[in-house]
Amino acid sequence: MIPQDLLDLLVCPVCKKPVALNANGTGLKCGECRRVYPIQDDIPIMLVDAATIDEA
Repeated sequence: MIPQDLLDLLVCPVCKKPVALNANGTGLKCGECRRVYPIQDDIPIMLVDAATIDEA
């Protein structure tokens, strides 16, 4: 699990808006551009190439 103080610091590398845990806890979603950055072994992968776009 990612500590809340770290989540408070993380922003989307594309639009610089805050990210939040998605519903199933497997990624961090940007509310602005809808990119979802995966979390692997409790480490957020904040690379644009690793992100997917959430249509919902």
